[in-house]
Amino acid sequence: MSKQNIHPDQYCVFGNPIAHSKSPLIHAAFALQTGQAMVYDRRLAPLDGFALAARTFAAEGGKGANVTVPFKLDACALATELTPRAQAAGAVNTLRFDNETILGDNTDGAGLVADIVRNAGMSVAGKRILLLGAGGAARGVVLPLLEQGPQEMFIANRTVATAEALVAQFADALAHPGQLRAGGFAQPDGQFDIVINATSASLAGDLPPVPPGIFGRHTLALDMMYGAQPTVFMDFAAQHGAQVRDGLGMLVEQAAEAFYVWRGVRPQTQDLLAQLRSAL
Repeated sequence: MSKQNIHPDQYCVFGNPIAHSKSPLIHAAFALQTGQAMVYDRRLAPLDGFALAARTFAAEGGKGANVTVPFKLDACALATELTPRAQAAGAVNTLRFDNETILGDNTDGAGLVADIVRNAGMSVAGKRILLLGAGGAARGVVLPLLEQGPQEMFIANRTVATAEALVAQFADALAHPGQLRAGGFAQPDGQFDIVINATSASLAGDLPPVPPGIFGRHTLALDMMYGAQPTVFMDFAAQHGAQVRDGLGMLVEQAAEAFYVWRGVRPQTQDLLAQLRSAL
């Protein structure tokens, strides 16, 4: 009886830069946990060559890919089909290759909600939410947050018109007319239950110019960035009484959602998140 060769399915993450990505470590752990035969690696795509790199990977037998900075809009354009949440976000971080079909999805918002609700233990329903930033990172999370039924969500951005365009884009998803509002960083008034930093300010060690009064001791302040040290935003929020959280949980949870899109199996995240946290 001949021994059958089983070739594991291939997946990867595209980005530029990409060497820092924890995605291969995360997906290897998920594959081991769920008994899925798959391999996952990093692929550096040229800044002007994402589509070719993704098509080449699919032609080589690749089954799916994650997409990180700066290719989420390129991935959206490449997809032949978009999930409703990817369509709403206008950005794609997960691709699934099915013969001629390229499905584009966005798991960022689902990952953020899972991290807030399951890992941080805070309900989003009925809460006041402040979302800082109106770029790709923010766009990906607006609809999943709205689907949780917050009382109010305020999008604050340096360029107010960009934030207002987001409000207009999601007008049909609102439970009531005033549920989603927009303005500048100085405009939010009163304390918020959840403050999410979706700007890239933390990368440069900067802080969105928000009033300290938005934070209180019941506030969860979450920065989408993560690292060994708290970000400037997290330090600022903590100084004003908030509970702080970085983006590591969101990273792991969006990966688990992408894994489910590809494999139809939802991995457990708690142990891996604890391991990654202790390794930082």
